[in-house]
Amino acid sequence: MIYMDEQQRYEILVKAKEFFKESVIESHKKNTIKCKKLSNFNINPFLVSYLSNYLTGNSNSESLARALIYPRILGTSITTTFGNNMQKFCSYVLGGFASTTSGIDIEFIDQVDGRKKYCQIKSGPNTINKDDVETINNHFKAVKNLARTNGLRVSVDDLVVGVFYGTEKQLSVHYKKVNETYPVIVGQDFWHRLTGNPKFYFELINAIGELAIEEDSSSLVENVIQELTKEIEEKGLF
Repeated sequence: MIYMDEQQRYEILVKAKEFFKESVIESHKKNTIKCKKLSNFNINPFLVSYLSNYLTGNSNSESLARALIYPRILGTSITTTFGNNMQKFCSYVLGGFASTTSGIDIEFIDQVDGRKKYCQIKSGPNTINKDDVETINNHFKAVKNLARTNGLRVSVDDLVVGVFYGTEKQLSVHYKKVNETYPVIVGQDFWHRLTGNPKFYFELINAIGELAIEEDSSSLVENVIQELTKEIEEKGLF
C-alpha cells in the first residue's frame, strides 16, 4: 500500500488555499461589487420590507440594502461559485490524482482499505439531481466494462463518488440512490481515505477559513451597502 506522507498532505492544503484565493475569493469580490446596483436584484416586494424589519427592526434605505445584500454575498453567490469551480479544484489541487478514464475525475489509493478507487467528485451533499444518478451509474458501468476488456479486476466498491463536504446523514435522496450500488464517501471520510489523515477534513476547513482573516473584505462589503443605500434613497425601491 502506498501511503501519503505529511509533505504531500501539506501541499494539498497550500494548493487549496491558493485555489480558493484566486478562483473563489476573487469571484466572490466581483459578485459583491455587482450588488451596488439595484438592477442586479430580483426583488420580491412582498418580502423585502419584512426581511429588512426582521434583520434590523426598521425598513429605512440602509436596512433594505442590507436585507438585499447579505443573502446574496453570504449565500447564493459564494455557494454557486464554489460549486462551479469543482473541476478546476480537481485539476489544480488534486491534479496528482487526475484520471484519464472517461467519466472519472480522480484515481487514488484508498488510505483506509488499500484499494485503488475510481472516483467522481461532487461538491456537497445536495448537489446532484435525479438525472445525475443515471449519468453516474452509466459512467461506472463503462469503467467496469473497460476494466473487464483490459483484464483488470475492479469491484463495485472501487467505484466511488467523493463528496467534498457534509455528512452521510445530510446526503440527498439522489446520493442515497447512488449509494445503493456504488459507495458515496462524504466529508471527513472522503478526505481521510484520500490523505490517510482522519483530521485532514478539519485542517482543510481551517486553512480555507484563515483566508477570510487574511482577505478581510468587511470594508468592501460596507462600501457596497452604502452605494446601494444611496441608489435606494435616490430612486426608491419600488
